[in-house]
Amino acid sequence: MTALAFWLAIAPLFWLATRLGRRLGLVPIVSQLLAACLLIPALLLADAPGLSAELLAPDWLGVLYPLAFGLLLVHILSDIAELEVSTQSLKIAVPSFAVPFACGLACAAWLLPWLSWASAIGIGLLFSITAIPVLFLYLSHIGYDAQATRRLLHAAVLVDLACWGIFGLVQGSAAPLTLLGPLAGAALPWLLHRLGVRQPLAYSLPFVVLLPLLQLAGCNALVFGIGYLLNLAWHRQPLRLPGTPERWQQLLGLFAVPLILTVGVLKVRLDQSWAAEALLPLLALLVLPIASKLAGNWLGLRWADPTALPGQRWRESVLLNIRGLTEIVFLNLLLEHQLLAPSAYLSLLLMSLFSTLLPMLIGIRPTQGTIATRSPHGAA
Repeated sequence: MTALAFWLAIAPLFWLATRLGRRLGLVPIVSQLLAACLLIPALLLADAPGLSAELLAPDWLGVLYPLAFGLLLVHILSDIAELEVSTQSLKIAVPSFAVPFACGLACAAWLLPWLSWASAIGIGLLFSITAIPVLFLYLSHIGYDAQATRRLLHAAVLVDLACWGIFGLVQGSAAPLTLLGPLAGAALPWLLHRLGVRQPLAYSLPFVVLLPLLQLAGCNALVFGIGYLLNLAWHRQPLRLPGTPERWQQLLGLFAVPLILTVGVLKVRLDQSWAAEALLPLLALLVLPIASKLAGNWLGLRWADPTALPGQRWRESVLLNIRGLTEIVFLNLLLEHQLLAPSAYLSLLLMSLFSTLLPMLIGIRPTQGTIATRSPHGAA
């Protein structure tokens, strides 16, 4: 199997997995995670040793991967562009972030003591994060109360904003001077405002174009993205992605997500990942993020509404534990910057899959055939 033939087959493979998943009532990211966790390793095990390195070798992959990653960052960051803070959502967000983050730091210190402080913080953030688009899909498709939906979504946005902001600073702390260019680019909305520009698309297009280009150039695209969004919010300008939600869905589903997931899985050495001495950390990374996130969500929901019924609080705790696409971006960022071992990547990928499936496993099912609904914060 040549590298070109393999990569040409990836998009149809993921497309078929997504189509099959829709027939089973699965949201696209669940089907894509299943394809990445099951089909890609199966293809590798059936072929010659050392195939992964050969498949990752082409020079053109070094261009396509950062471009795909930049487009995915545009999509993810657009979900936190329209932040609304209420007392209830803040009360939910604080324990929902703090409890799993503290557990992630403790887990890194206990099970992975050789990690750097930046890696430990990255694992803590992975424990905390929630996938806003998939959360919106579940809430909308089960007909959840509109006010409760807004409260949960805004809590998730607050958690994700904290995660992205902290990681952006951690990522740039090793070389502070490299932050100057992205921060200068993030000030572009201020310049456009001073020039009297009022057209929303003129503010949104630079974000969509510059973020993938900065990622391709190896700059800190995350700091640029967060700073740009904060500038937009300061000048009360909305972020409007060009094109329709359906086009973004196709671009991400057929190009960005398959490429990013496949590259991540190809970097995993399956023979080393399941070595006996590595099983305890791997099992802990499967269980502890879910347990700590559920505990933090429960505490936050109880603080926000002490009168809520335990069944409702449990249901919302499970929904706020959804990981999905947002965690995939985080995982690949950590892997790309060598802040995460490939074996830990595989374990956390499986954890993300189980977290995203958990609402369906306990009976919280989206309506079949309505998967492509658009999130109020961006493309789903």
